[in-house]
Amino acid sequence: MKERYYLVREDILPDAVLKTMQVKQLLEAGDAKTVHEGVEQVGLSRSAFYKYKDGIHLIHQLERERIVTISLDLEHESGMLSKVLGVVAIHGANVLTINQSIPLQGRANVVISVEISHLNEELGDLLDGLKEISGVKRALIVGQG
Repeated sequence: MKERYYLVREDILPDAVLKTMQVKQLLEAGDAKTVHEGVEQVGLSRSAFYKYKDGIHLIHQLERERIVTISLDLEHESGMLSKVLGVVAIHGANVLTINQSIPLQGRANVVISVEISHLNEELGDLLDGLKEISGVKRALIVGQG
């Protein structure tokens, strides 16, 4: 399933979503030390906060925090990592880090952190492109921030 984002005017958002953003801002500013303190201050349940916290961001935060971590299981063959990096580049993403395990039983796990602010397509298209490479046995997003 592809992630899609919408730009929505603040006044039409549900109260729980707005209060979640208020709690995040209190925590960031240090005006609340814990989630419990923050939700108490704004009158929100902890469950509502945890439900919405990863889904609401200020626009300027989204623009600077477009980093995903992708885990791949690759067949151990010459040039495989180069093919992966080529697909990342073709989609307009920028590799920040690469961590690769020692190949065991003919496969290696590679975890890459990728900056996706200038992606040509949607993130799902990049993931699909990686999965289409012969020798990529698994590709999935394990982190996003």
